[in-house]
Amino acid sequence: MLAGLLAALLIADQLFPPPLPGGQSGPQAQLVVARDGTPLRAFPDREHIWRHPVGVEDVSPRYIEALVAYEDRSFWWHPGVNPWALLRAAWQWQRHGQIISGGSTLSMQVARLLEPDSPSRSAAGKLRQIARALQLELRLSKREILEIYLSFAPMGGVVEGVEAASRAYFGKSARQLSESEAALLTVLPQAPSRLRPDRYPEAARQARDKVLDRLQSRWGAAVIADARQEPVIAQSIREPLLAPLLAERLRRLRPQVARIDSTIDASLQQAVEYLLAARLPLLPPRVSMAALVVDNQTLEVRAYAGSADFSDDARFAHVDMVQAARSPGSTLKPFLYGLALDEGLIHSESLLADVPQSFSGYQPGNFQANFSGPVSVSEALQKSLNVPAVEVLERLGPQRFVSLLRRGGLKLALPQGAAANLSVILGGTAVNLEGLVGAYTALARAGVSGQPRYFADAPREEARMMSAGAAFIIRDILEAGGPVARQLNDGVGARRGIAWKTGTSFGFRDAWAVGVSDRFTVGAWIGRPDGTPNPGFFGANIAAPLLVDVFAVVDDSPPGPRTPPTSVSTTRICWPLGTRSESTPPELCHQERTAWIVNDTAPPTFADRLRGGSPRYTDYRDAASGLRVRAACAAGEMTAVDMARWPAALEPWLDAATRTRALPPEWAPDCIGARAPEGGLRIVGISNGATIRRAGNGPAPELSLEARGGQEELIWLLNGRQIGRVPAGRALQQRFSDAGRYQITVMDDAGRYDRVEISVR
Repeated sequence: MLAGLLAALLIADQLFPPPLPGGQSGPQAQLVVARDGTPLRAFPDREHIWRHPVGVEDVSPRYIEALVAYEDRSFWWHPGVNPWALLRAAWQWQRHGQIISGGSTLSMQVARLLEPDSPSRSAAGKLRQIARALQLELRLSKREILEIYLSFAPMGGVVEGVEAASRAYFGKSARQLSESEAALLTVLPQAPSRLRPDRYPEAARQARDKVLDRLQSRWGAAVIADARQEPVIAQSIREPLLAPLLAERLRRLRPQVARIDSTIDASLQQAVEYLLAARLPLLPPRVSMAALVVDNQTLEVRAYAGSADFSDDARFAHVDMVQAARSPGSTLKPFLYGLALDEGLIHSESLLADVPQSFSGYQPGNFQANFSGPVSVSEALQKSLNVPAVEVLERLGPQRFVSLLRRGGLKLALPQGAAANLSVILGGTAVNLEGLVGAYTALARAGVSGQPRYFADAPREEARMMSAGAAFIIRDILEAGGPVARQLNDGVGARRGIAWKTGTSFGFRDAWAVGVSDRFTVGAWIGRPDGTPNPGFFGANIAAPLLVDVFAVVDDSPPGPRTPPTSVSTTRICWPLGTRSESTPPELCHQERTAWIVNDTAPPTFADRLRGGSPRYTDYRDAASGLRVRAACAAGEMTAVDMARWPAALEPWLDAATRTRALPPEWAPDCIGARAPEGGLRIVGISNGATIRRAGNGPAPELSLEARGGQEELIWLLNGRQIGRVPAGRALQQRFSDAGRYQITVMDDAGRYDRVEISVR
């Protein structure tokens, strides 16, 4: 008979399964929490209820003791119903004609929670609860049944579960409940509307004290006396709202999970959001901000602010700018120089030309609209100079550069149908803050970049961005100086050890700052999500201060010692050749520098784009006068002299001492037929600052470019682009089809130059 009853129960259980959590139709309540369990954001279910699913280990043992002792002392051993309690309830019902006490166990209460629309006070309703309780006991362990109660018990208003109630009323985790608070939350589900501590503190206190009285034999008189003295003080229910855009993103990634555990550090998240909020009054309307903090060791995201203020729709609050693709400005330059190091194209002190240049018609300028002349790779990166970056990219190849970045894990979006070109290094592509920060982690991770992780159980996605040696050198260069480094060292949160880079997209649409310390990589973006320009907003003046403050609150540890990888060494090199000092004759070493090199490779200076030929050549001097001669015109004995030639575009920018050492002397009179004018090489026929006007609808103006005092061949440049080479004394015809400002430069074989600027209208 018992076997038949058990079989019937099993069949009924299969035909009419209980509505366990996760099987309901319609939206389910979801909670996104920080790594320590702090709620970030709660999403209600179809009844607009929000709850915090927890396990037994997530709740104070005092609460578990109080709950079992007050609600169901026999919970751990009964089969779902307490027969003695049921007999008592049946006797009371027969005697009084109505239910006086239901004899409900915690298992029966869980059954009622899972079917809130079923009748509970009628005899039929009680029988249904009993049947469901037995089903639960068959399917689940006691611990699992208890955890359903801990997560679903009504706690007043839209709050369900002990964790949600503890957070909502007391602002703390259920792990931290005091004896008084544990007793209060134990009794609250009996009448959640009448006992809410934020609305009816006196009623809540009286109910709490009844629970405490019953627990005196367990906790002791002294503990109970102290608990009764504790006042009932509760805050109003407020929905948690930290990292709201990230919470929405994670919810979409895991739609079926009731509790989503993220990697966010709640305290760091709150600090970053406060920093953004404090800057809002300083920003124009509709300008937003975003910030991301990633742990270098684990790649876990510790703080995520996708917008400046989630409540401010005027600032496009619901647009997540951590994910939005935007022009990166100059923020890709560290990767360019790192990859060029690995390709053996440069070392840290390679000579580059920060002068007006044209690269197949592409004529970049610098942000400050001026030029520095000869610069090293280190100087070019620290000052974020544009022309040298384009010069290096031309040698590396823009398509190869983009391919290497993508291989290294950085996703770039090019205009539809467009191929990578030289503008990529100045922002002619699109990235998002998440990808950029992930790529920058390579500077702290021996060249290995990583995809930021939002779940502790998410697999690591890593890729080799550059070699460990290149990453070390680039980080060292970025730490060395500049306005942001000064802020980091001497300003807010005085510290060292931050490698940083800023960027500004075309038209002041996006201001970026990304920094790397030993512990964290931090990225900040400021701009308008709709892409409207913000004149005067650039990375160094608007995004960098935010970066400084974020580092001040997230990373207060001093930087540790950093040893160069075995592939990195230092060597003395010489300009203009770029080769090692030890292998360069002293007369060819015009300037000496100490350079970082990778794999013992010290590549020479790039070939001259204007003049071509070898940078080393042999010149001849008259033995008596020291003037320059050649065999056909030498009047006496000649002496051979080894010379090192600077790139032609840099010769006009050399200081007087370097010019004297680097450039050959005047030609002997017998070798030029006539001496050059006393003033040297001069452009004639065009005055500096002149304005050339087009005659009505006539043809574009054409000028005859002439110079006096030149020797040998003249090289003419227009805005840094070579437009012709003619023998000295001959003119060059140039048509100006477009209006604008033009810089005209002429150079001769002796390194002389002259320059004028004109306007064409």
